[in-house]
Amino acid sequence: MSDVARSTIAFEGRFARELPELAIAWRAEEAPDPQLLVLNQPLAVELGFDPDFLRSAEGVRLLIGNAMPEEATPVAQGYAGHQFGWYSPRLGDGRALLLGEIAGADGKLRDIHLKGSGRTPFARNGDGQAAIGPMMREYIVSESMHALNIPTTRSLAVVATGRQVQRESLLPGAVLTRVASSHLRVGSFQYARASDDMDLLRRLADHAIERHHPSAGDEANRYLALLKRVISVQAKLVAQWMLVGFVHGVMNTDNMTVSGETIDYGPCAFMEGFDPGAVYSSIDEMGRYAYRSQPVVAEWNLARFAESIAALIHEDEEQAVHLAVEALNGFRKEYSATWFSGMKAKLGMPEEIDDDVASPLVDDLLQLVQETRADYTLFFRSLGKAARGEPEPARRQILDLAAFDAWLERWRALSPDAEAMDRINPIYIPRNHLVEEALAAATEGDTGPTKRLLAAVCDPFRERPGLETYAEPAPESFGSYRTFCGT
Repeated sequence: MSDVARSTIAFEGRFARELPELAIAWRAEEAPDPQLLVLNQPLAVELGFDPDFLRSAEGVRLLIGNAMPEEATPVAQGYAGHQFGWYSPRLGDGRALLLGEIAGADGKLRDIHLKGSGRTPFARNGDGQAAIGPMMREYIVSESMHALNIPTTRSLAVVATGRQVQRESLLPGAVLTRVASSHLRVGSFQYARASDDMDLLRRLADHAIERHHPSAGDEANRYLALLKRVISVQAKLVAQWMLVGFVHGVMNTDNMTVSGETIDYGPCAFMEGFDPGAVYSSIDEMGRYAYRSQPVVAEWNLARFAESIAALIHEDEEQAVHLAVEALNGFRKEYSATWFSGMKAKLGMPEEIDDDVASPLVDDLLQLVQETRADYTLFFRSLGKAARGEPEPARRQILDLAAFDAWLERWRALSPDAEAMDRINPIYIPRNHLVEEALAAATEGDTGPTKRLLAAVCDPFRERPGLETYAEPAPESFGSYRTFCGT
């Protein structure tokens, strides 16, 4: 690595240094012909990287872990997890690698992490590789979520490796460079607890407090406070998913962060026609992670987190359980408050409006939308026009016009704020047919559709001429939709 590049890039190794029991020193596999497919220049600048350097041959090799500073200590992280309800005691980064932490321009520490960088000791029977399509999906959807102001890991780059990956057919391989405030998960705590090493569990909890919830450290029971903070950020996060119609698809405990960021965009999708039972994961045959089930699953996952740190909360098991259950009881209240406040905002209603007025309006509208399976994003966006006296775009999406007209009269009597609605109801989301078109093109070497889709979804609230295609539902010929994790 050049002296200039070395002087401007400093990977810290806090996780590797402070929690060596959860880390295995490892290196990314050498890519035979790395080629940059897409670079997130604003994020690169935010992190203190020189985008021009990252576009260079040496910079591209840095992005996939093939040209690291000498002092860097990349590691594969260990964690456990409940996957579709079944406990796996040893999962870990089977095809991923934590390169280290970077202090960004704002001084905050962020992980630089790879997906698809090759087999690690956690790989089990996997090949450690990733194909271009799934890595591009994560890039598109995570950056869309960021633009929607939803806490999320982010994507810095996707680099083609020049290596073929065997799935149902041979596909060109790629590595995603992911950025997160950390990769600490509920599964990290399950792994530490299963080791029966209380010192490790305590150090992990202290690491999480210092990195994500420092105010918890000021409280008398810092570990109970940590539990409450994680419950709070996750309740708010899942409520935000529900408000935009996002279906995560694989809400295993190893995919729930302590920070409250969305992580792992494998079998995920934005719901189009409103369907509480919407499932997009090819492997979720029982609908465990359906749209409507996400709050319930989040609460279940948080109970597993509480179990993992209960021994830190109180030395008496009965008292620890009592305190943990009391904390978990706050999830539904926090989730409901966040969701209801967000729904009132989507309808342009003032925050202080009486719940006895707002609640029936919300419930009645969602019933009408569900009966028609109206396009969730398009419908709420069209309500902004209805607030301006143009009800037809919304009306033509509803079957029971008499009921909807009566609802409109009640709602418009409250003088909804159309401008505020347009600031919270997106017009552009990563619509599934457009994502698939972009991924197919990128697999064939054409990143143009991906970049055009990103231009739309990364500025989701501002309607722009020429982007009508990005606001339209999928054609009927698109049919039912299923996504795959890509392993």
